[in-house]
Amino acid sequence: MKSFKIVPAIAEYSDFAAFAKEINLGPTDLILTNEYIYEPTIAALNLGCHTCFQEKFGGGEPTDIMVDAILDSLRGKKFDRIIAVGGGTIIDIAKVLAVVDSTDNVDSLYDNMSGLRKVHKLFIVPTTCGTGSEVTNISIINRTTKGVKVGLVSPTMFADEAVLIPAMLNSLPYPVFATSSIDAMVHAVESYLSPNACALSELFSEKALHLILSCWKDAVQKGGKDAWKEHALEFLRASNYAGIAFGHAGCAAVHAMAYPLGGVHHIPHGQANQLMFADVMRKYQQKKPVGKINQLEKLLAAELGTQPVFALNALYELMDDVLKKAPLREHGVTEDELPAFAKSVIETQQRLLGNNYVELTEEECRQLELPKEWIA
Repeated sequence: MKSFKIVPAIAEYSDFAAFAKEINLGPTDLILTNEYIYEPTIAALNLGCHTCFQEKFGGGEPTDIMVDAILDSLRGKKFDRIIAVGGGTIIDIAKVLAVVDSTDNVDSLYDNMSGLRKVHKLFIVPTTCGTGSEVTNISIINRTTKGVKVGLVSPTMFADEAVLIPAMLNSLPYPVFATSSIDAMVHAVESYLSPNACALSELFSEKALHLILSCWKDAVQKGGKDAWKEHALEFLRASNYAGIAFGHAGCAAVHAMAYPLGGVHHIPHGQANQLMFADVMRKYQQKKPVGKINQLEKLLAAELGTQPVFALNALYELMDDVLKKAPLREHGVTEDELPAFAKSVIETQQRLLGNNYVELTEEECRQLELPKEWIA
């Protein structure tokens, strides 16, 4: 079993100004972010940093085209540290920037994954409460030229510091909160069930689930799309804890099967996970009803006030209260795409499928992506 470790330092600040003062941000730093984040929270500080706004190079989740365009725009600029301020797209791109030299592109990084080295110090300030990516060494890039969404992984891609600032979540739109917090919940569940979990990683999975479920319940009970903001720090910490857990134990089939949905149909990552989550869990229960999943059921039952046998169904209902789940067809997915999706999962996502609670075949993956009640 691999040893459990947390590589980045983790710090909390009241606002971005306090963080900027603490690390003395200035002209030798690059802030990678979105302009809609930069203008209301950072611009007025007049830090003199280099800036790079991701949306100038494309929207949505990171692609090889987007990242290569950013790399080209930064060639010749001199900076020592990278400050990533944003959600999963920003964070994934920043990890790439931290390890590129003057001639690299996305393809060359994948070709030389084992030889990557850190070129710039990296600080990550998450502005969503889902990826947990600030404490992992994985960057997910949609490689459009190869038609696959896969991870770039290296120990050199860990941040030097993960920076938690709950005030950075203040302007987060509700749909982004919903999808990102669902992503964090799935991280916690998949890492808990993973055969690579250990006693320490389980503590982080369990704490993340406690924070997410208790805060979801309170926000749903109070109603209104801003009720979750009372728990911004809890959701941010939960995302971080879940990131630590899956950084050790890994994600599994839910994420593996969600990637084709995001890569082809651009469904937000957390929402794609929700579309796959219940059916993967039901298949787990069917194939191995006695095992670690019973511990998960007990844990969920205690959080959701029900019996273990009903716990997963109670979780699906709570998820639906947070974000209503729609059939795949409403996201543009067609039945004839599913065999190719299942084949792609088996061929390209073995890194994740190795963390499954039970083994899933290609046919089972195809069936999971087309539940009977979604066909009509």
